[in-house]
Order: sequence, then structure tokens, then C-alpha cells
Amino acid sequence: MKPLSFAARSLRREFLHAELATLALALVLAVAALTAVATLAIRVERAIIASAADLIGGDLSVDASRDVADFPSVAFAGDRSRFVDIRATDATFPLRGVLAVRNATGIEAIVHGPAPGTVYVEPAVLAALGIAVGERIQIGGRDLLIAGQITQSPDSANLFRLAPRVVMSLADAGSIGLLATGSRARHRLLVAGGESAIAEFAAAIKPRLPAGAEITTVEDAQQNLRGAFERAASFLRLAALLAALLSGVAIVLAAQRFAQRKREEVALLRCLGARRGEILSALLLELTLLALPACLAGAVLGLALQQVVFALAGNLLPGGAVPTIPWQPSLAAFAIGIAVLFGFALPPLLRLREVEPMRVFRRDDATGNRRFDILYLLPIAVAAMLIALGAGNAQLALTLSTGFAAIVAIAFALGLVLLRLVRSVSARLPAALRFGLANLARRRALSLLQASALALSLTAFALLAVVAPSLLSSWRAELPPDTPNYFLINLQDDQLAAIRARLAELGAENVNVLPIAVGKLVAINGKTPRPDDYPDRRAANWINGETRVSWSEALPPANRLLQGQWFDATSTQQLSVDQMWVDMFHLRLGDTLTLRVGERDITSKVSSIRGVRWDSFRANFFLMLDAKTGNALAHSYIASFHLSAGASLAGLSKDFPNLSLIDLNQILDRVREIVSRVSGAVVWVLGFSLAAGLLVLLAALAATADERRFESALLRTLGAHSAQLSAAVLGEFAALGGLAGCIAALGASAIGIALARRVFHFAGYQPPYAMLIVVVFAAAALVACAGWIATRRVARTAPVIVLRRG
Repeated sequence: MKPLSFAARSLRREFLHAELATLALALVLAVAALTAVATLAIRVERAIIASAADLIGGDLSVDASRDVADFPSVAFAGDRSRFVDIRATDATFPLRGVLAVRNATGIEAIVHGPAPGTVYVEPAVLAALGIAVGERIQIGGRDLLIAGQITQSPDSANLFRLAPRVVMSLADAGSIGLLATGSRARHRLLVAGGESAIAEFAAAIKPRLPAGAEITTVEDAQQNLRGAFERAASFLRLAALLAALLSGVAIVLAAQRFAQRKREEVALLRCLGARRGEILSALLLELTLLALPACLAGAVLGLALQQVVFALAGNLLPGGAVPTIPWQPSLAAFAIGIAVLFGFALPPLLRLREVEPMRVFRRDDATGNRRFDILYLLPIAVAAMLIALGAGNAQLALTLSTGFAAIVAIAFALGLVLLRLVRSVSARLPAALRFGLANLARRRALSLLQASALALSLTAFALLAVVAPSLLSSWRAELPPDTPNYFLINLQDDQLAAIRARLAELGAENVNVLPIAVGKLVAINGKTPRPDDYPDRRAANWINGETRVSWSEALPPANRLLQGQWFDATSTQQLSVDQMWVDMFHLRLGDTLTLRVGERDITSKVSSIRGVRWDSFRANFFLMLDAKTGNALAHSYIASFHLSAGASLAGLSKDFPNLSLIDLNQILDRVREIVSRVSGAVVWVLGFSLAAGLLVLLAALAATADERRFESALLRTLGAHSAQLSAAVLGEFAALGGLAGCIAALGASAIGIALARRVFHFAGYQPPYAMLIVVVFAAAALVACAGWIATRRVARTAPVIVLRRG
């Protein structure tokens, strides 16, 4: 016997059989879903990194600061003046991205810094000084020509600058005297290069950094959009994993059916002298020949799907980046598809080694050897591997693994209890229903397998069709229409009343004003912190750089207490710390932090730990002091508010020249659009899950087709009517579907709550219980109807034909 040629002939002969078609389709769906989502996630991540490089002006920046963090100066035009932030550059700036300016000829993309004697300025400078492009501005005693108005600028990762920017030549800044000894300037080195070269440079320079220096990489930039895209990737990975797991369940059922159909063939081959190893090799080769083209087709389909989704979402990517299609996810999905097939199909195939010919000829399915039973743990291991590799998020992997393991356990336990109850109550039921339930009890092992498979399938489908839309609705609810879309920086005490009145006149909503002070971390529990003491790379930047602190009598919006108590009227020298700082610096309640604000050192005790929603578009702070301690510090204010489209803020810059206005509308619109596009993308992946769910249902029905056909023929021979057989089938599958639907509704609710809290961090999420109750009845009706449709041909087949076939 030649295993390869025998496998090829066997596959050609049996390819259209239901079980092999199910295996092939399940593989195509699993590989396509995994390929599409993994490829899309990598392309989006690369686009964010590319855009982040544009944002900081290179692939890495090294900042060395002394007295203050910025290079401030005052610009003059006639009798007007404006406090500005100077960015002095050389001719190579920017290394990444472009500097877009509006001049007399329109908007022009500049790939180098301004020429000596010229400057580029932001719109707020023009508005405050009442001048236009082409006029002159005085900085440091020298008149400079305004060559353009900045419309897009790289090297702008610091969102909350205290003044609008002026970009000038580094040579001008030196000759004017702005960079003389004692000047308050931040010096920045921008570096661009290959990924490995940048990593080597960062590792080499880190131990040599002077005090107060910071390193900024592309991973530190674009945080405002990175969180939105990461959430989007988690939604898509969830959908893809569920489709792949559903395909795995279909493979288990189809492989069980495939093994049952092969028993007689295996017995006959044994009689003809074939060895067990040859038979097993032929079976495995047959599956391999089936799997290779199926996985290839799945990879091609997945690449096509991700291209469609990427085209839909491409305009949302920062900077309009269009990364190339990576090939690694396709190979990984291909390999995972092969692993899923053999991991889920191997246990029933290995049992064929133990088939005794005479037992098959007697229609006895027992193998007489239970040593391969432990192999049924293999599908569980493969499912866990699939979740671990595909989740891309430890919490997502843990939630899904725990949830689905619990569903299988509950399905088996509840199924056993209900099957035992059937025996005690069946005498009081109608004959047709009694017979249908008796079928479930008689095939107890297979009924439990079907119930578990259907419960998993319905849970996955409920998560995608019912829970996922409600999770997306929670995401939308985090950005209501009155979400702050403007920030005002550098407000002073004597301006607060006038600013509030002006905002009220403009119709501003959701106005929130918080004090802000600039400090530096100088001690933790009385000891000077060193970057080498903390493995988190971000710790070095906070130790060497500065941080902004605030205070409030009430817990600010978008903050929630995790530990401790919020300040009261008597609190003093107390501190509330964000969870990220707690993790980064290994803090706990009762620890002390010393901050240097101006010339004053203040030591405060950590009295509470907060969880902050950094994507809430509100003014949030890692550190918050009690009001009594904070009010004694030198400080300014930051205001956030929502202003409807059409309202003009141009007058603010003229009347309050010290203020800096930050417009967040573009980022807000992009995040809202991301949520909308994710909803559409989930619908695309939902199609894979729907198809995989139908495969599970068909495979579950086909698992008992031969046995059910023989039983029905025998009953018709004994006088049963077609209506009685149909009623029995409807009762059996309605009970099976109802049981699976109940488990699915409970499982989807629990997993949805866990996903909302642990993965997506949605506060106050409540599952759509009404829709999940509908899932229970819909499941019972769907499975009952599908079972009746799949078995109705039995009533039309003459009993003598079925009985002759055995």
C-alpha cells in the first residue's frame, strides 16, 4: 500500500462528501479571518509609527533641558506683543514628515527649515499681532520676514505648549543672542534611520544622557490616536478569534463524522494486509492534501478582505500613510490553520488504529481500547494556543480562554443533569416528544458534544451579533456630542472671570477649569529616584523631565478611585496618583513623593490611586494635590470646553494675547470615525463567524445522520407516521437548541462584562439582556427547524432501502 497515492485517490473520491467539504470550508474561514485581521493590525500599527515619526520630526529625539522645558521669547509688531515658543532649526529639519505653510501662492510643503531672515508662524501669532504673511515681526531686536503661516508641523508631539510656535533659522537664533549663555532653551537632537540602527543608537546613548535629558521615540508619540486604533484592533481580533474557534468546533464534529465513515474502509484494509501505520499515514496525508489548498485559499481571501477594510479606513490613518502588505501574518495563519486541523481532527483519527474488522462488520463502533481518550485534550490545547497567538492582548486571551472553558464545562454539567431528568419526567410527556428526548439520552456522549459545540457556536455568535454592537455603543458614549474640543492654556487668576464670561457669550458647553503647576519629581520615600532603578523606560523621562500637577475639591470627570479616599476640606500634603505611575514607580498608599515647584520642595503622602481615561479629551493629570497644598503654589489654569461649529475664537487671541488655544476637533472627528469604521469592519468579519456557525450546525446535524436514518426506517416499519417522526425530531432539536441558547446567553453576558471592564475599559457597561433572551428562543427555533430540514428526507425514503443498506 502506497499511502500517498491511496490518499490522493481517496480524497478525489470523497471530496464532495459533507464532512470533507465542512473541513475544507472551516479551514478557509479560519485562515481568512486570522489573515485579514492580523495583516490589518500590522498595517495600521506601521502607519501609526510612520505618522509618529512625522510628529516628532524623526525616528528618535533626544531633549536636553536646563532651567525650563521650552524656548520662550516675545514677538513684537508695532505696539503689539505676543509671548511665543521659538523652534530654531537647521537646514535638515525635518528628518521625517513635512512642514506645510500657507504663503502668497497657497499651501506649500516645505522639506527644510526656514531660510535665514525668515520665520514661519502659527495662526495665533498673526491673530494676536494683527499682521499677515509677508509682513515683518520683531524677535530679539531683529526684524524677520513672515514667509508663511504654519498649517502642519512635524516635531509637535508636545500638545500643551504654553505659547504658539514660531519656527526660525538656528543661525538667526544664535546671531540674535537668543541662545547665549544662560538662555532658557531646550536643545533637541533629531535622529532618523533604520529600525535596528535607531535601537542601537538609543541603547548606546541612554547611559550617557546628562541630567534632565529625555529620549522620545515613535512609540511615545501619537498616543491620542494609538489608544483608539488599539481598541479597534482588539475588536477585530475578538471577531477573528471567534470565527476561527467556531471553525475549530466545526472541524471537531466533521472529523468525528469522517472517522465514523472510515471505520468500514479501515477494517477492509486491515483484512487486505495493510498495516496500522500505513493506514494512519494515508489518512493524515488525505487531510494534508485537503488542508494545503484550503489554507492557501483562506490566506488569499483574508488578504483580499483586509485590503477592502484598509481601503475603507485608510483615510483615517495619521498622515494618510499606506504601508505595504506584510507577508508574515499570512504564513502564520496558514500554519495555524494546519495546526487547528490536525489538533482538532487527530484524536478521532488515531482511534481508527484500534478498529477491529469484525466489530465494524457487526456494526459495533467500539474500538475496545480507551488509551487514546487523553488525546481529546489536544483540541483544548490547540484552542488555547489559537487564543494566545491571535489575541494580541493578554487580558483578551485570558477572558476568552476562561469564558469558553467555563461554557464547555457548564454545557457538559448541565447537559448531564437534564439528560437524567428526562428519564424521570418522560412518562408524562407526549409520545413524540418523549421519543425525541429519549434519543438525546440514548446518545448521551454525542448529545453532550453537540450541546457543547452549539453552545460555543451560539456564544460566539451572540458576542459578535449582540454584545459587540453594545460594546461599540459604549465606546461612542464615551465621546458624547459635548466632549471638550478646545483647550485654553496659561490662564491667569485675574483673567478667569472674563474668560468664563466670554465662553458663556460664545455658547461654550461643558466648561471645566483646573489649576496647573509645573514641578519636577525629586524624591520617592525620601530617596532620589534613579532611572536605572525602574525597568519601565518611561520612568527615566519623568525623573529627568518635568510633570504637571493639578488639584480639585471633587474627583474630576474621567477619573475613578481605585484605592484610598479623595481629599476633603481638611486634607493637606496629600497626593492622588494615576495607576500608570503606581505601576511605573512601584508606589502604594502611604508612600511619599517630593516635588520641586519653582524654588519650593513639597512632600506629600499618596492617599489615593486613580484610574484615568486618557482618551476622554479632558485635562487629566498623573498627579493631583489637595487644594490646600496646591493653592499655595505658583500656578496658572487650563480650561477645556465644547464649542459648536461656527463659533469664532479669533477674538480671544487678540484680547488675551498670553493664552494658547488648542483645537482638538480634528482628532475627535478621527476617533469618532474610527468607531464607525470599526463597526463596519466587524460586520465584515461577522460574515465569517456566521458562515462558521452554520458549519457547526450542519456538522452537528450530520454527526447522527446515519444512525437517525436507520432508527427512523425501523420505526416506520413498526408503524410510526411521518408526522410523529417529525414531531420527535423537532422536540429533540428544540431541547438541544434551547439548552445551548441558555448557556450561550449567560456566557455572552458574562464574557461581555469581562471584556468591557478588563479589555476595553468601558465604565458602567450593561449587556443587552433583552436581546440575549431573544437569542435563547431563536436558538431553539433555529436548531429545531434546521434539524427538521436536515432529516425530513428520512420520511420520504422507503424503509426497505435503508434497512438493506444496514
